[in-house]
Amino acid sequence: MTDRRRALTPEALEMMDTIARTGSFAAAARELGKVPSALTYSVRQLEEALDVLLFDRRSRQAQLTTAGDELLREGRRLLVQMDAVANRVQRVATGWEATLSIAVDSIIAAPAIFDLMDAFFALKVAPRTPAGSPPASPASLASIAASVAEADDPSAHAPPTRLKLRSEVMSGTWEALINGQVDLAIGVMLPDTPFDVVECAPLGVLDMVFAVAPHHPLARESEPLSSAAVARHRVVAIADTAQRMAPQTFGVAPGQDVLTVPSLVAKLEAIIRGLGCGRMPEPLVRLHADAGRLVVKPLAEAPRRIEMHYAWRRGAGHGRALAWWLQQLERPATRRALLEQHAGLIL
Repeated sequence: MTDRRRALTPEALEMMDTIARTGSFAAAARELGKVPSALTYSVRQLEEALDVLLFDRRSRQAQLTTAGDELLREGRRLLVQMDAVANRVQRVATGWEATLSIAVDSIIAAPAIFDLMDAFFALKVAPRTPAGSPPASPASLASIAASVAEADDPSAHAPPTRLKLRSEVMSGTWEALINGQVDLAIGVMLPDTPFDVVECAPLGVLDMVFAVAPHHPLARESEPLSSAAVARHRVVAIADTAQRMAPQTFGVAPGQDVLTVPSLVAKLEAIIRGLGCGRMPEPLVRLHADAGRLVVKPLAEAPRRIEMHYAWRRGAGHGRALAWWLQQLERPATRRALLEQHAGLIL
């Protein structure tokens, strides 16, 4: 560590701020509980360490030089940041995670996710919790109430947890959770072999319907559409984001032409433009079918229903942020919104 860095202590920055605020060394010394000579000596030590002149000695007042003014401005900013870090560390120590990472499958309704984030950031957290209190765990969600203050508590603040959201598709959503890249996965299908490191809970059943644009050739085909008729046309599929796990593909016939897109939003756009056909969530298709942008076509094969789940990593160490999210996901209205509230995807 250089002498300059050793000199730039919080105490030195506070001293500069006090001198500038009070307007004289004598007044600053009284406020800081020091004799003027000691304060003058401290300023000279700081000037020698930085190799700059901080105060104009020709003035009878504590007149800052240009360098001194810059140090004061940056010093005040650093003091605010240090206070913010200290406050954040204290809040995290009460059981709130520093960061909560969430993987959301592309098929989940984005507006519902943003509603949850909005509600999370609107929480008012009590400024203090009993010393030594353990973090809340998903097994005891009721303990979250101990950290949430009344809405009119002026000392309450938003949760200190930073949210990190990532979009995944099919096996990629599982992969992010299993590899520890995220703490919570929303919108997964149960695997053939259960993962020991995670816990799952049902989200609900999502009906998938086959849709085409009004000007697509299949829109004029007789119903129900046979598998052979569908296979003659390009299908739009969302790419599985898994890197190591085996990727999944649904609704693609052998040898069928495929347009692969990165998300449900892109798939919707492609089908509306007539670039292909495919299955999408019924609530989403219903919005566009009612507006005349899509046509729902019954298939000869059995309807497809997907059982969706949410999952989180098993074990101790979970904090109050994950507990809050799991508490919200237990609500039937929340689960229904995540599967049906696709209004934000209207193009």
